Amino acid sequence: MQISDIQYLTLFVITYSLVGFLTPIMRRVAISKQILDTPTSAHKSHTQAVPYLGGVAILIGVVVVSYAALLFNGLTRNNFWLATSVLAPAVAMGLVGLWDDLKNLPPLPRFIGQSIAGLVVAAILVLNKNVANPTGSTYIDVLITVIWVVGICNSINFFDNLDGGAAGTVAISAIFLTYLTLRNGQFFIAALAVVIAGGTLGFLVWNSAPAKIYMGDAGALFLGVLLATLTIRLDPDTQTVIASFAVPVLLLAVPILDTTVAVFSRIRRGVSPFNGGRDHLSHRLIRLGLSRKQAAISLWSLSVLFGVFSVILLQLTQSGELYFIFAYCLVWLFIFFCFMRTADE
Repeated sequence: MQISDIQYLTLFVITYSLVGFLTPIMRRVAISKQILDTPTSAHKSHTQAVPYLGGVAILIGVVVVSYAALLFNGLTRNNFWLATSVLAPAVAMGLVGLWDDLKNLPPLPRFIGQSIAGLVVAAILVLNKNVANPTGSTYIDVLITVIWVVGICNSINFFDNLDGGAAGTVAISAIFLTYLTLRNGQFFIAALAVVIAGGTLGFLVWNSAPAKIYMGDAGALFLGVLLATLTIRLDPDTQTVIASFAVPVLLLAVPILDTTVAVFSRIRRGVSPFNGGRDHLSHRLIRLGLSRKQAAISLWSLSVLFGVFSVILLQLTQSGELYFIFAYCLVWLFIFFCFMRTADE
């Protein structure tokens, strides 16, 4: 399915505008229904109640524009199935997240929902041989897919702890994903990535510091499944298998780093990893003296850096890829230990 540059730009602008229009509406709904993130827990860093439901605006915008684009370009059974196979698990997980926003679910139901979403994605991609870099073993491919979906879901959800932090980082990841998929002729994945970028940036208008609305679990889990699914389907055309697996990790390196730092910090202190805390990258940057906006910009800049790394990786020879991945691991570990040396709380 070939898509022109003007069509990609149109997808971006329409999604940006639609989500930007829907977000203040959802904000009014959340305020009227008292669906608020109140700073009643010790790990909350904001001082006033902020409405949720921003994620609902993102979900509606992405889904509506995606299917409208299919209808406009001539809907076929194959294209409808491709879109639904990506969007349906994400929407289902978004609804679980919305339930959590409304009822404050314990971790177990969220984990069960994420695992089911991972199994559905694995069944669709692995069994239909749509995974870009399978290991050759169906069981291993299914296991890797489930772990990746659950892991990225939690990473994006954990990372959504700073005004504009998660929305901006997801947008950056989606923009680099668009470039990588266009480079390799994966036009359908590129179109969905453009829609994600437009939706998250439209939401960012209302979510940047000081945030007027949060995306909540509805948005974080919806975007988590989407990004996990699209990065699994990415075929980066690298020289080695390890490099092909490294590219998705590079695209989502910052949320992964945030989750890793938080989990190791909690284990070190004897605290459950599922408990909330002020031990994320954003909290550590603020304790170092940065404002909330400066912390968000720092995390966005780090996301751009790793995105550039993913682009560079595709330009290298086979031996160059291995050396580059080794260097990347050293950089990632250096940043990890720098953050771990800062105060946990």
